[in-house]
Amino acid sequence: MTNQMKQDEDKLEIINAQADPSFAAQVQRLLELTVYGRWLFVGLLWLTIGSLSLWALRGEIALLQQHFTWVALKYGLVYNRLPAMGLALCVGMTVAVMLWQSRNILIGMPPVERRRLEQQVFRIRQQGKSHPLWNFVCQPKKNSG
Repeated sequence: MTNQMKQDEDKLEIINAQADPSFAAQVQRLLELTVYGRWLFVGLLWLTIGSLSLWALRGEIALLQQHFTWVALKYGLVYNRLPAMGLALCVGMTVAVMLWQSRNILIGMPPVERRRLEQQVFRIRQQGKSHPLWNFVCQPKKNSG
C-alpha cells in the first residue's frame, strides 16, 4: 500500500469518526489536556529556571527596591546575562501560552490545529488502551452524583 493511499484511508476514517458524537468530546478532552500541559510546563519553568534567575538577581532587585531607575534595571540585566535569559524564557513562554489560549477562546482554533488534534485522537483510538492518554481522552467521564 502506498503512502498516499494510507493517508487517504486515514482521512476517510477521520471523517467517519467525526460523525461519531463521542469523537468531538474526545477532541475537546485532548485540547483540555494540551492546555493543562502547557500551563504545567510554564509553572515548572517558573519554579526552576525562574526562581533560580530571581535568586541570582537578588542583589540587583534589592538595589532596585531602594533606588529604581531604568538604567539600574538595564545594567542589572546586561551584567547578569544568564539570569536575564532565564527570566526572558519564563516571561516569553508565559506570554506565548496566554496568547495561544486567548486566541483559541476569542477567535477559535485554526483548522490546521483542529485537524492535528483529530488525527491524534484517531491514533489514540487506534492504539487502544496501551496508549498513555487513552484513559484521559477516550474513557467517558463518570458523573459524580
